[in-house]
Amino acid sequence: MIPVNEFRSITSEQNPQFRVLKPWWDVLSEYLGITMLMIGVFGCTLQLTQDKISCLPNRFTDLSGGDRDCSHLRQDKENESLWEFAITKHLGPNVVEVFGRKNGLDIHQYEFVNHFCYERAVHWYGKYFPYLVVIHSMIFMVASSFWFKFPGTSSKIELFVIILGKCFDSPWTTRAISEVYEERREERMVVWRKNTMTKSAADNNDDMVSLIRSSIKSSSEQKSAEPQPTASLLDKKEGEQAKALFEKVRKFRTHVEEADLLYFMYVLQTVLKVFKFALITVYSIALVPNIQIVVMCSVPPDLTGFSAFCCNYNKAHLFSKLAYCYICFVGVYGLLCVYSLYWLFHRPLKEYSFEAVRLETGINDIPDVKNDFAFLLHLSDQYDALYSKRFAVFLSEVSECRLQQLNLNYEWTADKLRARLSRNASERLELPLFLLPGLPDTVFEIPEVESLKLELISNVTVPGTISQLPALQEIVLIHSPAKLQLAALSHLRENLKVLRLGFEGPEQVPLWMYTLQSLEELHLSGALSSELSRGPALDSLRELKNLRVLTLRCKLTKIPPSVVDVSGQLLRLSVHNEGTRLQVYNSLKKLVNLSALELTGCGLERIPSAVFSLSLLQELDLRENRLTTVEEVLSLQHCRRLTILKLWHNDISYIPEHISKLRALEVLDLSWNKIRSLPPRLCYCTKLRHLDLSHNQLASLPAEIGILQCLQFLSVAFNSLESLPEELFSCKRLKVLALGNNSISSLSPRVGNLAQLVRLELRGNRLESLPAELADCLSLRLAAVIVEDSLMDLLPPDVKHRMKQR
Repeated sequence: MIPVNEFRSITSEQNPQFRVLKPWWDVLSEYLGITMLMIGVFGCTLQLTQDKISCLPNRFTDLSGGDRDCSHLRQDKENESLWEFAITKHLGPNVVEVFGRKNGLDIHQYEFVNHFCYERAVHWYGKYFPYLVVIHSMIFMVASSFWFKFPGTSSKIELFVIILGKCFDSPWTTRAISEVYEERREERMVVWRKNTMTKSAADNNDDMVSLIRSSIKSSSEQKSAEPQPTASLLDKKEGEQAKALFEKVRKFRTHVEEADLLYFMYVLQTVLKVFKFALITVYSIALVPNIQIVVMCSVPPDLTGFSAFCCNYNKAHLFSKLAYCYICFVGVYGLLCVYSLYWLFHRPLKEYSFEAVRLETGINDIPDVKNDFAFLLHLSDQYDALYSKRFAVFLSEVSECRLQQLNLNYEWTADKLRARLSRNASERLELPLFLLPGLPDTVFEIPEVESLKLELISNVTVPGTISQLPALQEIVLIHSPAKLQLAALSHLRENLKVLRLGFEGPEQVPLWMYTLQSLEELHLSGALSSELSRGPALDSLRELKNLRVLTLRCKLTKIPPSVVDVSGQLLRLSVHNEGTRLQVYNSLKKLVNLSALELTGCGLERIPSAVFSLSLLQELDLRENRLTTVEEVLSLQHCRRLTILKLWHNDISYIPEHISKLRALEVLDLSWNKIRSLPPRLCYCTKLRHLDLSHNQLASLPAEIGILQCLQFLSVAFNSLESLPEELFSCKRLKVLALGNNSISSLSPRVGNLAQLVRLELRGNRLESLPAELADCLSLRLAAVIVEDSLMDLLPPDVKHRMKQR
């Protein structure tokens, strides 16, 4: 006997997880297929284990020579007894007795006749019916599970089933749905309380107010008394697994939604089963009557002595009943297949809407899907709609963001973040975060943070818990678009002092920036306009009433008109234009209170006339422009408070004599130019404390330099000086003297007069020795003398010893 288990490998039961893709009609069809297979196996077993046919010689023949058939054997018992009586009494006129071997046939002859007649006389349907049932049942089973085995579909189905099972069992699914449910519950409670309080206030009913307050108190106490559900607990490992699931679902959706192969294969195998059902039904009904119990068989008389045998087909009666039973099962199976086709073509299975799931769970960003992805979800709904509901959580970007937030909190603990704290250029305690998927909530557990720096963080949502950082005064957002919750915006509007933004386009400038009423410094870096001819796109800064410092690192063609909105209180304006020519400066005239102006890389060829109207200007920095002459410097005398003038990194070849009119000047930076000589009248700027002339083409210094008695810093490094005026060493307040990379051959012993000197740079000259008077520079240490080691070795030991001891 053939065991049914041998046929299990051709069905999808080899992978029990596939049951989620079997609707009820497929499950019922599978059981019907197994039942039909058992009928066939049972029939085959009977065929192999029992005698097939038993034949006896027909002793009567017609007078005409033809054999009499065996129809008389099928009569009832009464006719059979009368027939037997007639034979014994009188055979009749047309019938004669046939003489043969009186002792009958031997066993071998009977076996031969039985086999011969079975092959010749029994109808083929009666002989092969069990085998046909087995073959048809196997075809039905193969057709039912073909799409589970086909290489083009099996991998997608297996991956979907694995992902679906993991999504169903993931702790994050339960937590995400629970969190959204709790949020919606709280929102409904808040709305109800608000409406109730409004109504009670309108009615002026004290009893109602007290009742509401007591209900609120009792609900809050009940909420606090309720134990937290275990679903809210999610360890780090489970969070990482859920994160991987989001990525798998995203890739699977992208791959499966592109085609409808799964749908096509399912339709194809269903159509095949319907066709098979029709074929089996038609030919079975037509051929079942041919399964007869008694059959007539003609045998060559030379072999046995008889030419006709009446044979009894032993299993005909049973096979006939099995055949009708089989036809009934096939009929039910076919009806299920027809219903399956109706379901396939009646419903839009290539589209799947999560509208009901969105309404039930409250996760509103779950996208609808199509093609094979939609078809698989429709099939899983026939098994259990809960699968698609829990699976939908992993299609939501909001859910993924929440999971990322949770994983961030696990990875970036408060202790780990606190270890990254450092002092920035503004001496604030800064917490830098770089290239993270979001902002960890643990950041708000470090109250000592004064500056928060976020760089290349794509998904930043600042919650209201930022109010837990009382010391926070500065936020740096470098290519990190940020959204603020309402509570966070209210807090930052009153407390944020410094904001630094790095962006790629004006659309990335957050609108909440324009509402920061307490903001004192605003630093913007990025393209304010995609087309320079249109000018910069910057909304009104009118609300920034406390803004004092504005920095623009942008490629501007003119000063943004919105700068005028803060002209009354702005004290410092810095424009870093990266070489793009700034053409319009009219807005500068309105910045009447400006004390510091920095125009860097603006393509200036002369000092803008608008600068001369800034009477309160104290610092002017024109670095990295195209200045070749500064004849307009005379007009800077109108800026009576100007103390810092930086003209470095230009192409200036000479300095006019009337620079001496800038009597209030304290810092003058002319480094990185092409200046060949200094006007003596420059030294009449007697308040100069800092003079940088490095990286020029100076061949000498004027003797008048000794007039600069306030000079503390002098750098003439990287020039062509061969000697120094003796008057230089009368500037007794010098603290830093940089003479490196020149052609100086000797250093005057008068250097010892510089008692306050703390740094002396001499490397890169033609010195042969150092004066021993260096020891008289009481503030100069040996390590602060920058010179070649060979020259240092020539110093007397006592001089080096004295300088080391300081």
